[in-house]
Amino acid sequence: MQSGVDTSAPVYSKNGAAVREQTVSSGLNQSKGSSMPKKNPVSIQSINPKVLNAEYAVRGEIVIRAQALAEELKSNPGSHPFDEIIYCNIGNPQSLGQKPITFFREVVALCDHPSLLDKPETHALFSSDAISRASRIINKIPGQTTGAYSHSQGVTVCRDDIAAGIAARDGYPANPEDIFVTDGASPGVPYYLNENSGWGLELNELKKRLQEAHDAGTTVRALVVINPGNPTGQVLSEENQQDIVNFCKDEGLVLLADEVYQENIYAEGKTFNSFKKVARSMGLEDKDIVIVSFQSVSKGYYGECGRRGGYMEVTGLPKDVKDQLYKLASVNLCSNVSGQILVSLVMNPPKPGDSSYEQFARERDSILSSLARRAKVLTEAMNKLEGVSCNAAEGAMYVFPRLYLPKKAQIAAGEAGMKADVFYTRRLLDSTGIVMVPGSGFGQVPGTWHVRCTILPSEENFGAIIDRLTTFHKKFMDEFRD
Repeated sequence: MQSGVDTSAPVYSKNGAAVREQTVSSGLNQSKGSSMPKKNPVSIQSINPKVLNAEYAVRGEIVIRAQALAEELKSNPGSHPFDEIIYCNIGNPQSLGQKPITFFREVVALCDHPSLLDKPETHALFSSDAISRASRIINKIPGQTTGAYSHSQGVTVCRDDIAAGIAARDGYPANPEDIFVTDGASPGVPYYLNENSGWGLELNELKKRLQEAHDAGTTVRALVVINPGNPTGQVLSEENQQDIVNFCKDEGLVLLADEVYQENIYAEGKTFNSFKKVARSMGLEDKDIVIVSFQSVSKGYYGECGRRGGYMEVTGLPKDVKDQLYKLASVNLCSNVSGQILVSLVMNPPKPGDSSYEQFARERDSILSSLARRAKVLTEAMNKLEGVSCNAAEGAMYVFPRLYLPKKAQIAAGEAGMKADVFYTRRLLDSTGIVMVPGSGFGQVPGTWHVRCTILPSEENFGAIIDRLTTFHKKFMDEFRD
C-alpha cells in the first residue's frame, strides 16, 4: 500500500510540449538512510522571465529605496538630512492628507452597516439624503448586504446610477447593460506625444507609427488614449479628439479611453469631453466604432484609491462578443460591492436642493481649486530651475518636466548602471526625501529625460518641498556642470 499524492501530471518543457509523466509517492521505497535534499519547486530561475523583466516605475526601485529610508528614519532619527519621506510618485490623494467626501463616506458606511438605518440616533449623525440614498441602494442589493457576491457586471442599482450619470454628463443615452463595474480601472506600438505643442497628438505621426507596425507584421487592434493625460497633464481639444475618433473608425481600431481624470481640469478654457460624447456628436453610432471608456474612484476630487472602484462602459461590441466579455467577468465573480456603491455615488452625487449638496459642493470645490493652485505653483517652480522646462498641467494630478542634464551627469549615471533620470531621482531622494518617478518609466522620447511629480502634497507643505527641490537641483547642476 502506498501513501502519498499521485499527481500523474505531465511535466512541460518551455515550449509547452509534454515531455514526461511521473508519479510522486511517499518515499516508502526509498532507503531509510536517504537524505536527498529537496529542490524548491520555485526559484528566481524558474519563474516566467516576463515577470523578471516587468517594470512599474511608479512603485519601482526609487520607491523601494524610499521605503528603506523611511524605516531607517524610524529606527534611527536624524540619520539622514531630512526627517520624512515625501511621496510625490503616485496619485494617492488621501495618503497625502486629502479628506474624503463626507456624503460618499456616509452612504458607504450605512450600506456596510445597514442596521444603523433603523436606529433613531442615525438621523442626528448622518444627513437625510445620505440615509435615503443608502436605504435605496441596500434594499435593491440581493440579500441587503455588501458582504455577498453581486452580479458579475455589478449591482443593478449601481449600474443604473452610473448610466444615468454618464447620460447627464454627455447628453446622450447610456445603457446599464454596457456597464461593467470593476475593482479600479502588453506591449504596444510606441507613439510619442509632441512636447513642444503642449503634449499634443499629431495624426500624421500616429498614421506613420501604425503603418510601421503593419510593415513589421504587428496586428494592431486598439488605441489607448488617456485624457486628461498621465503623466503629461494635457487636456485634449475636441478637434483633436475628433481626429482620434475618425482615425480609429477608419483603421478599424477599438478606442480605449482612459478618462479617470475627467474631474481634474485646471486650465482656463479647457473642458472635459468623453470620447463617446465626441463620437455621438459626430453622428457615429455603435455600428461605426467600438469605444471602451474607463472611470475610477481613485482620482478626481474623491481620491478613494483604497476603495478600488471603477467601471468600463463598452459600446459598439456585438452581443456575442459582449457575452464573452461577461464570461470573463464571471470568472472573477464580481468586483467589491462597497467600491461599486462608491462609483455609483461619484457618477450620481448630490444635486442642488439635496440636504448634503452645499457641504458636498464646498468640499469638492475646495479640493479642486487647491489642486489648480498647486499645479500652477509647481509648474512655475520647475520652470525656474536651470536646465528644466515644464508644460502647464492643464489637468490630471502631475507635472512632467523635461531635464536637460549635463553630460557629466549622464556619464556618472551610466557608470552607476542607471538611466540618467533614474540617477537624478535617486540623488534627489537621498538628499531631500522627495520621491519622484523617472520619466523613463513612461516611455519618453529617446534621448530626453523627464521626471513625474504629483501635485498632491498638502498646500501648506508645498513651499518647503519646492525649497528642498530648488536647493538640491542647484547643487546637482553645480556638481556635474560641464
